[in-house]
Amino acid sequence: MTVEVEREPAAATLIFGQHIEKAREFTANLAAHGEERGLIGPLEPPRIWSRHILNCGVFAGMLPPGALVGDVGSGAGLPGLVLAIARPDTRFVLIEPMERRTDWLTEQVVHLGLENVTVCRSRVQDAPYIEACDVVTARAVSALKTLIPMTAPLVRPGGQLLLMKGINAEREIEEARKQLRTHNVRDAVVILSGEQILEEPTRLVQATVD
Repeated sequence: MTVEVEREPAAATLIFGQHIEKAREFTANLAAHGEERGLIGPLEPPRIWSRHILNCGVFAGMLPPGALVGDVGSGAGLPGLVLAIARPDTRFVLIEPMERRTDWLTEQVVHLGLENVTVCRSRVQDAPYIEACDVVTARAVSALKTLIPMTAPLVRPGGQLLLMKGINAEREIEEARKQLRTHNVRDAVVILSGEQILEEPTRLVQATVD
């Protein structure tokens, strides 16, 4: 059975620049094997670039050079592997508890030659990165009031959260006020990334951890 894969949008080259070939390779691998590996659904390959790869890669420029970025619940590598492809000058640790997913992540890291990535098979609360990360990212993990207690402890004082969210992001911030205070997270705001180049920009909750 032939898998229909979305044609590469023009924005891909703008986002990945000289690293576009690795982005193409990862996208092809995910489209070809993602469903059978339980990483993406059967409807995803026809929109894999716009819904997944560009959606994750578009905010790579927000990461400080040389930073340690923790990606919680990495799953298929979204956004962690995609960001690592776009930003080889930045270090990534992909935290994922499920063995079949960490197997996939490790395979892709080796296949793509990503020397800036470490795969950590662990529940986030058991991961050995407490207060070690400059930035922590996550995508489609849980509501913000549940996600804050999971992610904020990994961030060093003064570091940032960049959490991918949907259209209810503002409401999630309001509902997570208690958790934000408890975990010393301040200045939580919703920002849009890629408004000029993507049909649907990426929505992020950005915040600082004290």
